[in-house]
Amino acid sequence: MNLGNKFLLLHIILFFLTPNVFGEEKITSAPLLNLDNIKPSFEEPDKSNDSMITEQNIKKKKKRNKIYSSSHAILMGLDKITAKSSEIIINLEESKKFGPLEIKILKCGKVKINNKIDDIAYMQVKDLTKNEDEKVFIFNGWTFSSDPNLTPFDHAIYDLQLVNCFSV
Repeated sequence: MNLGNKFLLLHIILFFLTPNVFGEEKITSAPLLNLDNIKPSFEEPDKSNDSMITEQNIKKKKKRNKIYSSSHAILMGLDKITAKSSEIIINLEESKKFGPLEIKILKCGKVKINNKIDDIAYMQVKDLTKNEDEKVFIFNGWTFSSDPNLTPFDHAIYDLQLVNCFSV
């Protein structure tokens, strides 16, 4: 037998013996955790500030209703590039600009759907950046406050969502 065959035979023997040398037949498991005893990793909100926040919101709503005695809609506008959102209050039949968009609310009201009251508005949106003779609406239809995905407003930079409707 030459040296190459001896070397090959030695490797074959070691190949079959090494798993038995390094392998253990003992199976270990981690103890079970009681999920009720685990605390959340985030900070829990302070309950004392909740009453202050709601009082401030009520004051803001009362103040807003005094300012706008006519029928109006409240939209939330989002600039996707800067990630800034702003509240847009639009009276019915009036146009308001949000960036290059011109928004007009034709109808606004509340509807009962599946025993839940929902705010709806008929909205028309034009993009004024296009220099065409005929300005076409980029959105013309109904939008719902509870589910804006039913009639999505699709724009590359801006997003609009109906928050609330006030009818006098």
